[in-house]
Amino acid sequence: MSNSDLTSILFILLLLVGLSQLLGHLFVRLRQPKVVGEILAGIVLGPSLVGRLPFASGLSQTTTHQAGILNFVYWLGLLLLMFLSGAETRQLFTREERREVGWLTIVGTGIPFVLGLAFGPRLVSPALAGPNGNHVSLIIILAVGAAVTSVPVVSKIFADLKILHTRFARLVLGVAVLEDIVLWLALALATAMAGKNVLSSRQMSFHLVATIGFFALGLTIIPRIVKRINKARFNVLAKQSPVAYTIAVLFAYCVVAGALGVSLVFAAFLAGFAVVHEKRRLFSEALDAISKVSFAFFIPAYFAIVGLKLDLIRGFSLWMTVAFIVGTCVVKILSVSLAGRFAGFRGLDLLNLAITTNARGGPGIVLASVAFDAGIISPKFYTTLVLAAIVTSQVAGAWLDYVLRRGWSLLTPSDAVQSDMVPTEESPSAA
Repeated sequence: MSNSDLTSILFILLLLVGLSQLLGHLFVRLRQPKVVGEILAGIVLGPSLVGRLPFASGLSQTTTHQAGILNFVYWLGLLLLMFLSGAETRQLFTREERREVGWLTIVGTGIPFVLGLAFGPRLVSPALAGPNGNHVSLIIILAVGAAVTSVPVVSKIFADLKILHTRFARLVLGVAVLEDIVLWLALALATAMAGKNVLSSRQMSFHLVATIGFFALGLTIIPRIVKRINKARFNVLAKQSPVAYTIAVLFAYCVVAGALGVSLVFAAFLAGFAVVHEKRRLFSEALDAISKVSFAFFIPAYFAIVGLKLDLIRGFSLWMTVAFIVGTCVVKILSVSLAGRFAGFRGLDLLNLAITTNARGGPGIVLASVAFDAGIISPKFYTTLVLAAIVTSQVAGAWLDYVLRRGWSLLTPSDAVQSDMVPTEESPSAA
């Protein structure tokens, strides 16, 4: 790489990360999810706005010329995002909420996913397909897009609103983690099918066994083995450089997954799940260090590059976007409301749960990114999935902020759990 090439890529990253941080901060001040501002930074610098101006032709050419390095930064940011999301999963589940989480997951996620699979054959059209998209993989992507809930974005919204400690937050995040694990399995199968119009039973059996086996082992046996290695006396790397060891675990998972043909994004999530010791004590400082660097540079760069790939002029279909957002939101909200009633919730509780779990956020964008990079979906469907993730996350953040400012309860307070009380003048400690 020449000095001019290095200067060009550093200039592009400076623009992407700098503008994403500025717009992200602005959206936080406006009580909106930061991720929306980060994606907007890429849209501003991309072919939809600045890229169309005559004086910016050099910037567009440089971006195209440095696509390989930008893709590396993009994938590294994506893997770190999913790794850190997986590292948070151990703190979400409590025995007292298993019944509610079960209903919300099985019914609230199951209905949209099953309806997507059932009606997918009628809804899937050539306009949705990418160069490697076949009928089955497109139907799976459509079903996952209708059912997915964001862990990272919802967590960030809860943290910004200071309600991360509440029972409402625990329920929503517990549901999001469980459903995302299942939906990542479906996404891994869809990517395995990509490019195969005539699916070989032997190939599909191998991919199915490899994916399910990797999934099962990554949630049961491997985390226990990793825990023993974490604390082993011979593990000099973990003791001398916990950050390097933690990243090494992430890369090792990804290498094994790549060799088996399993999605690396899926592997990164499981790596985060495995590396965390009980109560996150062993590598808490290492994960905090990785988190600070990731959320300062790599993850904002990832979301900005997502926006950079969006072409809202040539790669946008209004009818497709409106139909997908309205249709999937109606199905998701009604399904979660029904699940909430089975779980014993009523009234405003149902609306709060439904709107919040409808936020597609990070996983919705990851779904779009992985499917688009695998050639499963078209640019127009990619834009639709990303915009759906942005809109639903923004609606969820705005609604929760409105509920809190009105002094309403996110969940009906119970005698057993007082932390669900929304902060008021009479109850300042409820925050």
